[in-house]
Amino acid sequence: MRLRLTIAYDGSGFRGWQSQAGGGAAQDHLEAAFKRLCGERVVVHGAGRTDAGVHALGQCAHVDVTRKMDWRKALNGNLPREIRVMRCVRAREDFHARFSAKGKIYTYRIWNGEVLPPLELRRAWHVAGPLDVEAMRAGARALEGRHDFQMFGANRGKGEKDTTRTIYSVLIRKKGPVITVRFHGDGFLYKMVRLMTGALVKTGQGRAPVESIATYLEGSAGKCTYAAPAEGLYLTRVIY
Repeated sequence: MRLRLTIAYDGSGFRGWQSQAGGGAAQDHLEAAFKRLCGERVVVHGAGRTDAGVHALGQCAHVDVTRKMDWRKALNGNLPREIRVMRCVRAREDFHARFSAKGKIYTYRIWNGEVLPPLELRRAWHVAGPLDVEAMRAGARALEGRHDFQMFGANRGKGEKDTTRTIYSVLIRKKGPVITVRFHGDGFLYKMVRLMTGALVKTGQGRAPVESIATYLEGSAGKCTYAAPAEGLYLTRVIY
């Protein structure tokens, strides 16, 4: 039977989601837990990659198993504390964590205060200076819609064949020193969220005009190279 897992993890100590040579990725730990429980290798298929240091509140994966048990409880008993299966349900046989996905939501957290509290370490990007949130919101509006995001993508080793994506919404909220930027799109290029966040922060700092976001999309400004650090990024939800 096919299981659908909703997984949360603190990405600080992992080499991202996708299995790596030598281990150390979240997927490696899940597959090791399944192997202990099943006695053989079971491949875990994730909805998409996250970089080293990026967190997840709602990563999704599927796996095929032959035994019945309380899989959530069993897996959480065999995983490091930094990874937890939050939900485990039986899925249709044609469900695929990656190819069935209709979209994703990412959230980026910024701590906009003079001092970063220790409990926010590796949980948010510390930007100490003032940020103009209204300027950031104006820049975010240019990102919404269907565009070629080639200038907001990094090279993972081989180029994407299609760099056009749809961003349904970019919502920026400020509560005290915490600024959250929530991206909802049908898909994202490698480092795209971090590069878009970096461009928005530069706008908020007054280091780039609001219009600079549109010039990246038009391709007239070259590639965006200012990426927000991984530690403030959360894969919030995969939409099916």
